[in-house]
Amino acid sequence: MSISHKTSSAIGRLEKALGHSFRNKDLLVQALTHPSLEGEPNYQRLEFLGDRIIGMVAAGMVFKTFPKEREGKLSRRFSALVRRETLAQVAGDIDLAGHIRMTETTVRAGGRENLSILSDVVEALVGALFLEAGLTGAARFVEANWAKFLNNGKAPKDPKSALQEWAQGRGRPLPEYQVLKSEGPDHAPRFTVSVSVEGAGSKTSTGSSKQEASVKAAEALFEQIQKAKKPLT
Repeated sequence: MSISHKTSSAIGRLEKALGHSFRNKDLLVQALTHPSLEGEPNYQRLEFLGDRIIGMVAAGMVFKTFPKEREGKLSRRFSALVRRETLAQVAGDIDLAGHIRMTETTVRAGGRENLSILSDVVEALVGALFLEAGLTGAARFVEANWAKFLNNGKAPKDPKSALQEWAQGRGRPLPEYQVLKSEGPDHAPRFTVSVSVEGAGSKTSTGSSKQEASVKAAEALFEQIQKAKKPLT
């Protein structure tokens, strides 16, 4: 694919953030190309590869950083490092959104703010780094950009687990999740999910997957519980 001067300049800025200058610029452009641009090589295959690389490097980071922790705590720390929200934060740190190539329709639908798309492209970039710079180059980027998410305190709990433990600890039924709406095209779906806990209210959130929407809803409800003037019992 041809690269314009404007695109070349933008790629140069992104390469600086990635810490690697690509010999094969088309590989980098592919990692930035959303499936909505039909007929062009997109990021999906690279995303598959990058997902595995990130998982391997993140597991190593957790294992080396917390040598005395048992598997359960290590697993929670690992999950926090590789979850979609963390990858989307990395995307924000390297100012990735503006570099993603997609149709104007996808942009108008919120594509540049879509956590699923942002995390997918981060994975694709790591896959591209692996192909160009080997495991060393890919791991260098992951270690540099994920290190700040390592929690040196208690092993983090995901919002759904935290909400469930809160309900169980008070003898209440488990949180109930309900998919209220599913809309949008296949490449940019939007789901609306509600969660409720007996005696603690409910919250509704949207996301690019059912999992994302349910996690955001659980987080919102748990925050509501934590901020209540009088602790719910």
